[in-house]
Amino acid sequence: MSFDLTCKVALVTGGGRGIGRAIALRFATAGANVVIASRKAENLIATAKSAEHLPGRIVPIPCHVGRPDQLQKLVEETERSVGPIDILVNNSATNVGQGPALEVTDEALLKTTEINVLAPHRLIRLIVPKMIERGQGGSIINIASIAGLRPQPEGLAYSFTKAGLIMMTRIWAIEFGKHRIRVNAICPGLIQTDFSEYFWKDEEYMERLRQTQPLAYLGQPDEIAGMALYLASDESSYVTGQCMVIDGGATAR
Repeated sequence: MSFDLTCKVALVTGGGRGIGRAIALRFATAGANVVIASRKAENLIATAKSAEHLPGRIVPIPCHVGRPDQLQKLVEETERSVGPIDILVNNSATNVGQGPALEVTDEALLKTTEINVLAPHRLIRLIVPKMIERGQGGSIINIASIAGLRPQPEGLAYSFTKAGLIMMTRIWAIEFGKHRIRVNAICPGLIQTDFSEYFWKDEEYMERLRQTQPLAYLGQPDEIAGMALYLASDESSYVTGQCMVIDGGATAR
């Protein structure tokens, strides 16, 4: 076994920046051909350009994951461009309902659910039947959060949807295991990305982290990408239905 992904095709949503970008680059370094998708084409193009020297290709395809028609086109274009999908990374997320629970609007909860829960569900329905038909197995990696394991203060919508994604991961693992399709989740703690700057730009928050977290520093996207590579590769052939926590020890207390 090895971490070699040569001849594998991966689809990574939210692949233009942050954790998704780091995962796409790690996969391409291991030889996979990777399609990255998000709304902002300029981020996707920049990531693809930075991978031109790597063994695998990165192909940018703009897509709003909250829109079913665009997800359908994303899967079809991925298959046309690089081939059938072996690895799916559901990484796109939003957190629009930050604040006291009584202030979370229906619109914020619905939007968070559509991106964090419905988009992965829709991609699973588009991709897994074809994985089953090919009979060669596959790997699905859902980027959840420790906020799905313990409540995030003033983060009802985000915690609710990430907890849902974790439970969906386990159900999918149970149902797809007989087809050798493995489904796992990664639950990051605080990672330095544009998405999480609300927290790591708050000096009081960061001081509490430094005082309480065993590894008292801010996590980096590549520290998540290493776990994603493990879960995508044959090295994790007996791993499914698991939630891999990468949080500097934050939940150990």
